[in-house]
Amino acid sequence: MHPTRSALRFLVAESEPPEARERRRESVGRSSGETYVETLLRLAPGAECHRIKPADAGAELPAGAALSGYDGVFLTGSPLHLYKETPETRRAVAFMRAVFASGTPSFGSCAGLQVATVAAGGTVRPNQRGYEAAFARRITPTERGRGHPLLAGRPAAYDAPAVHTDEVETLPEGAVRLAGNRVTAVQAAEIRFDGGVFWGVQYHPELALDEVSGALRRQAGGLVAAGLAGSQDEVDAYADQVEALHRAPGRRDLAWRLGLDEQVTDAATRRTELRNFIEALGGPRGAAPRRP
Repeated sequence: MHPTRSALRFLVAESEPPEARERRRESVGRSSGETYVETLLRLAPGAECHRIKPADAGAELPAGAALSGYDGVFLTGSPLHLYKETPETRRAVAFMRAVFASGTPSFGSCAGLQVATVAAGGTVRPNQRGYEAAFARRITPTERGRGHPLLAGRPAAYDAPAVHTDEVETLPEGAVRLAGNRVTAVQAAEIRFDGGVFWGVQYHPELALDEVSGALRRQAGGLVAAGLAGSQDEVDAYADQVEALHRAPGRRDLAWRLGLDEQVTDAATRRTELRNFIEALGGPRGAAPRRP
């Protein structure tokens, strides 16, 4: 299947609580779900994209729609803490269990990976090695990951946009860890549960660099408290460089200062996992990505 097939139908599940959704819009002009829709349409022009907010009370699929009617479901990042029992986390996990049961292939980034983990019986916890902010460094595929289609095209070590304070503690039974780094053991994984398959990453292949800089500014207080910056001004200065690289991705001086290469600076390369997931859908409509 070519990723530009016009018949593709995608459902984007945005689990940001309303307050976080509005803060993000004020910061970068779009919610996490809106970012996903925009990115998916770049990868699959002509696709039909619907958006749902499963953590919100009363959230429903579009009229007449069913989970099984979509080619793929995409779970966005979110500030939800999946180790806490709240109405929002319960609704998000229940939605993901329904996705698994529907058999529709799914993909998630950051909290999306964590939601799928908990829904399938794994656990999530606060980061044990501290805040991973701006970029996850030296992500390394596992032996299984090196041959897995989710990571096709990624080198032996790579960086990616990432901002998270939580991590997967234990993967569900039968899940496959595909990549990790020094800070976060589970940077990518495949989870199969109740007839469904999920591919996910702890980082953010969907983000543009202006959204990375926006996240840094929104979370400046946490970055200072974690000792990653000495002040709000230092966070702003770093974010300014990331923002400048967004505007001029060919600037080698900025890439050098930030320690980045084309795995992050090139938009097409940055979206590798999303493109691989869409391509792996393949075959009959709704067919699941397969294990290598």
